[in-house]
Amino acid sequence: MGILDFLTGEFIDVIHWVDDTRDTMVWRFEREGHEIKYGAKLTVREGQAAVFVHEGQLADVFTPGLYMLETNNVPILTTINHWDHGFKSPFKSEIYFVNTTRFNDLKWGTKNPIMLRDPEFGPTRIRAFGTYSVRVSDPAKFLVEIVGTDGEFTMDEISYQIRNIIVQAFSRVIAGAGIPVLDMAANTADLGALIATEISGIVAEYGLIIPEFYIENISLPPAVEAALDKRTSMGVAGDLGAFTQYSAAEAMTAAAQNPSGGGGMGAGLGMGMGMAMAGQMAQSGSWGAAPAPSAPQTPPPPPVEHVWHIADNGETKGPFSKAALGRMAASGGLTRDTYVWTPGQDGWMRADEVAELAQLFTVMPPPPPGT
Repeated sequence: MGILDFLTGEFIDVIHWVDDTRDTMVWRFEREGHEIKYGAKLTVREGQAAVFVHEGQLADVFTPGLYMLETNNVPILTTINHWDHGFKSPFKSEIYFVNTTRFNDLKWGTKNPIMLRDPEFGPTRIRAFGTYSVRVSDPAKFLVEIVGTDGEFTMDEISYQIRNIIVQAFSRVIAGAGIPVLDMAANTADLGALIATEISGIVAEYGLIIPEFYIENISLPPAVEAALDKRTSMGVAGDLGAFTQYSAAEAMTAAAQNPSGGGGMGAGLGMGMGMAMAGQMAQSGSWGAAPAPSAPQTPPPPPVEHVWHIADNGETKGPFSKAALGRMAASGGLTRDTYVWTPGQDGWMRADEVAELAQLFTVMPPPPPGT
């Protein structure tokens, strides 16, 4: 065996990467002095890409497959090294393996509340969180823009930057969408698609894509949520009177179960609430039932108009209404001495003695005009 065959055999190498960490995005193949042997076998598996860097300059990107690093199979090696047909020496280069699979179940969330103007609540603040996945789409650009010379680059080193991009895009989209807060839960899929589109153009500059983006929850401040809970409780309770009775009973029970921290005051408070509730129930006419609505008040019946009988020469005439008697008084058919009787009156009485009829004789007409 000649010396050249011996040296060539010594230079043969196998370059590959098997990762079990599940979070490594880029790993640099380490060799003493970064010497890659001529004729070395480069194995790139599915879900990987190999970036060839020679003397600090990105030279080539290898997709999945088996490669022989020779001038015949990799013409770029001849170009950058100017190899002749003579001694095939090793060359000093670096190979970076890039993981091109998806990194799933990555978390994002708003660190601070986002201000927006809600059509129903007015100015309010919301928080949101969810998950997303990321994948390297352009290994060369990702290596140049993000990794640099890092020998081992993990997802944690870029996740913070991606989260900031997501929160910024989420704030811009949610503020301009005009969707009421109460309707956002029904539109999370559409909002997620809008936000994914918004951030895709930004992360593409890093050589990345966002295949999946999910909004898991959008929440309001605790004070607003408490007000909504009260509003919902009132809607569930239905009748406000029954809800008030229930609340009073709950407060009375809580006061009775707390003998400490007030003693007699708590008992007195519970007794007062109980009496108030008992009064409400008594007014309602039934225990445990809502007060019955009061019947509308009706005006009293009109007074009964009296009818009168008169005695004339031993005969009884009538009955006559008061208006008819007034006309008779005006014509002389009824005088002060005329005896009259009406049901309920104790015997016959002169018309002048009946207060209701006496006024018929005191009303005098005004003097005629021209006098």
